[in-house]
Amino acid sequence: MAIELVQKLPELIGAAVAANPIAGYGAIFGAMFLENLFPPIPSELIMPLGGFYVQQGQLSLVPVVLAGLGGTVLGALPWYGVGRLVNEQRIEHWLERHGRWIGISPKELHRTRTWFNRHGTALVFWGRLVPGIRTLISVPAGIEMMPFVPFLLWTTAGSLIWTLLLTVAGMVLGEGYSNVELWLEPVAKVIKVLLVLAVLGFLGWLGLRTWNKRQNSH
Repeated sequence: MAIELVQKLPELIGAAVAANPIAGYGAIFGAMFLENLFPPIPSELIMPLGGFYVQQGQLSLVPVVLAGLGGTVLGALPWYGVGRLVNEQRIEHWLERHGRWIGISPKELHRTRTWFNRHGTALVFWGRLVPGIRTLISVPAGIEMMPFVPFLLWTTAGSLIWTLLLTVAGMVLGEGYSNVELWLEPVAKVIKVLLVLAVLGFLGWLGLRTWNKRQNSH
């Protein structure tokens, strides 16, 4: 069923855009909401398609991004609520039986929570930029009882960057919007290199600071 929905998404969104722009924005909002509830629906298809319609002059950039952002943030809230209301063992047990229908396994949930415990609440922000982690990151945030307002702010900030990046990619690629993953691959590599350099720089600064303290103590 999820595969059929993914295949029909461009047609459904296209029909909404053809009807009127407001319906087009609503379709993007709804698709991004569902994408966060059911990860097999890829945001890498929805937002670039919106960008394509912006390039064609049928939609406007800011409303497209805001529609995608609104659907994304709203779609993250149910998973956050599940994390707060249900303990991890019960969630894993439920995923063992039903996870295949929504594309999430107990192993993926456990891995996400491990990353959350290791990297802290900032992972809510960075997790929104990583396919496969974007939806799941809301669950450990709820399990760890992360306050709602910080969760909402971090989720919104990360989601804004993601939806804007995908929309602009669709504008640049035009009719080749469906190949956005190939376009994003070198960008993702650059971001990873920059993150590694930032971490190395921080570790170098920390080591130098520790060495100076030891020297001053002598």
